[in-house]
Amino acid sequence: MADTSASGSPSCVERLKSYVKTQKGFILAAEILVSFIVIICYASSVYGGYSALAICEMIFSMIFFGIFMMDLDKQILVINWVWTDLFRAGIGAVLYIITSLINFIGGSGDGARIAGAVFGLIAGLIFAYDTYTIFLQVKSNRQHSAAPTDGRV
Repeated sequence: MADTSASGSPSCVERLKSYVKTQKGFILAAEILVSFIVIICYASSVYGGYSALAICEMIFSMIFFGIFMMDLDKQILVINWVWTDLFRAGIGAVLYIITSLINFIGGSGDGARIAGAVFGLIAGLIFAYDTYTIFLQVKSNRQHSAAPTDGRV
């Protein structure tokens, strides 16, 4: 049998460990974890329908975590991954904050719904921070090209 540890490419677990240590990997892992906690809180609440947002955002975060971890964003060039991730995080932040405020205001007597709203606000802040870091990345990558200065109109 061939020795697989001597190969040049790192294993999936090694890539996972090294990617979670990066800032983007840590943010995505935090988004996944907090979304999972929100799913548990809303699922144990009387109003379980609010868990749909947390499920969708957790799945989207897991997809982007896998894409960025395996460097598929550098191989699949048809999609602009930075802008797609910016829209994902921005929409997630807005929806989490709105949904959490609705549940926090109207959740009297349902402790699981209140807990889901609190963790949803935390998730909204994490998604907003992710949006901010992606925006800074887009802003720094923008090339400022000078307009042509020839005399023609």
